[in-house]
Amino acid sequence: MSKSTAYLWTRHLPLAPDLVRRRRQAGQRARADAQWRVHRAARDAARAETVAAAARWVRQLRYRELVLIGAAIYWCEGGKAKPWRPHDCRIKFVNSDPMLVGLFLRFLDALGVPAADRRYRVSIHETADAPAAVRWWAGVIGVPAERFQPTSLKRHRPLTTRKNVGADYRGCLTVHVVGASRVYWRIEGIMKGMTDEDPARDR
Repeated sequence: MSKSTAYLWTRHLPLAPDLVRRRRQAGQRARADAQWRVHRAARDAARAETVAAAARWVRQLRYRELVLIGAAIYWCEGGKAKPWRPHDCRIKFVNSDPMLVGLFLRFLDALGVPAADRRYRVSIHETADAPAAVRWWAGVIGVPAERFQPTSLKRHRPLTTRKNVGADYRGCLTVHVVGASRVYWRIEGIMKGMTDEDPARDR
């Protein structure tokens, strides 16, 4: 039976309310997508142009710039001594952003931290593909996966709604530098110098 014949026979029958609602919502989404398609394309093009222009502006970081930025990155994302543990001056940097991790490793290079003093560990949820995550991070930082320490697995909580799932989820990378108290002291001094350089004024 053709669709046209079936329609003629059934067009007088009322549609189920749920089907009517779904059709109405689908139509609204289609109209909204059509209205915003041009806007999204223009926005994406503007974003790509702005990112490329900003990257060209940076060009190449000088030594001083790299050290200042690296110290600030560590002070934001790395482990710090606490008032109750004032002498716990270890270098332990944890992040999931490969760009930030790469910049921090360049900072360690600039400070002359030997590669042999660096330890790497992936932290990831137990439901993810941990070996694949280790291989991915190893490729990102250019270090053999065999040099990584055992992976730290986070317990999965079924009641928690997580967004970091799927094939693109690679967990966090921890970079630990052994015997790095003096590196920590230097970072602490750089941060003190940057914050003391411009005393607070009326802003």
